[in-house]
Amino acid sequence: MRSLVDRLVAPFAVDRRVLALAGARMADGIGNSFLIIVIPLYVTSGVVEGTAFGLGESLLIGLILSLFGFLNSSFQPLTGRLSDRLGRRKPFILVGLAGLALTNAAYVIAETYVSLLLIRGLQGVSVAFIIPSSVALVNELATSGDRGGNMGVYNTFRLIGFGAGPAVAGAVVSRGPYALPGGMTVDGFDAAFYIATLAATTSYVMVTILVSDPKSTAANAGADLSIPILDRSGTTLLDPIFTLGLASFFMATSIALFATIQPEVNARLEQGATWFGLQFAAFIIAQVALQTPIGRACDRYGRRPFIVTGMVLLIPTTLAQGVILSSPLMFVARLSQGVAAAMVFAPSLALAGDLAGEGESGSKLSVLTMAFGYGIAAGPLSSGVLIRFGFEVPFIFGSALAVLGAILVYTQVEETLETTASIPVVGSD
Repeated sequence: MRSLVDRLVAPFAVDRRVLALAGARMADGIGNSFLIIVIPLYVTSGVVEGTAFGLGESLLIGLILSLFGFLNSSFQPLTGRLSDRLGRRKPFILVGLAGLALTNAAYVIAETYVSLLLIRGLQGVSVAFIIPSSVALVNELATSGDRGGNMGVYNTFRLIGFGAGPAVAGAVVSRGPYALPGGMTVDGFDAAFYIATLAATTSYVMVTILVSDPKSTAANAGADLSIPILDRSGTTLLDPIFTLGLASFFMATSIALFATIQPEVNARLEQGATWFGLQFAAFIIAQVALQTPIGRACDRYGRRPFIVTGMVLLIPTTLAQGVILSSPLMFVARLSQGVAAAMVFAPSLALAGDLAGEGESGSKLSVLTMAFGYGIAAGPLSSGVLIRFGFEVPFIFGSALAVLGAILVYTQVEETLETTASIPVVGSD
């Protein structure tokens, strides 16, 4: 059995636990990304009742989607630090996945705006247990010579799930109701929520059976795990991990502008929910294709060139979405934006991992995951507010953030890795 597992893992050149964790995150990613498409449709369907707090639909959708990101990001430093203190990763991942499964199921009985806000908020807290511990586990199972490749494989599988959800979520909703044995029926919304629940449950089972903490993981209760803003070495003004966090925030904000304004995008391009789902997924498609090769390339050629290039490419690919007038061209723009983000994701995490000391992975890498989560939250909220000033305004705002991020990385982040080719030991414990 062990040799069979090794043969399955061998093509990916990573520890078997990294691949298992990546597969588990792919499963829960399917369910979580379903909700990005389904929640806006649910809010505008007329099913939801109660007070809307005097807010317009776009702003209300932005608030619901953003609450997840704000709470998720706010709790990540706490859960990451606690994971470092205890020297354990797997229990935190399991707690988060259990919470995610339960809250996905709770949407079936949610019929008010208040209940949607409450459930989405609880989901944000649940995922805050998953992300820092997962990334820290991948970091600890890697070395400086293969960290980019490991991060790339992990992100590739996670993003396959995140991209698969939106591609079919709209169709699942629109094709309901579904007939069940015994004469029962399930409408399209409930079917989507049940699929999300099943996905999170599958992920929980996979982590329970296939993932374990590495023997090298140790508690680091006595270390200073704070993240400075200024560079302690004095070579640059800002601390490099803090700078990478800022760049991640700007990037995430730019790529998340699209989610909230689904009604406006569909009206402008005269398209339906299925086209929007494909455009949303196009961003993920590019990352799925490029995360692993870029991760391995940055192991050989360095992290910084990829991060800077990705931030620069993010500028025109974000701006283009504000002026495009056809569905296929919007798909291409989102695909190109995904290429830009792929050049930033894995190299940034790998560089932060290079800079993190032993037992600090949860705390240090949570700076990037926290910043990315805040960006994912700020993007929908920003577009929900700015869309009233013109369709192109949110994307101009996102492009300006990308410019600032590119400047910061270029001037404040130095290459620290002496890049060498490495051959990872597959399946090692």
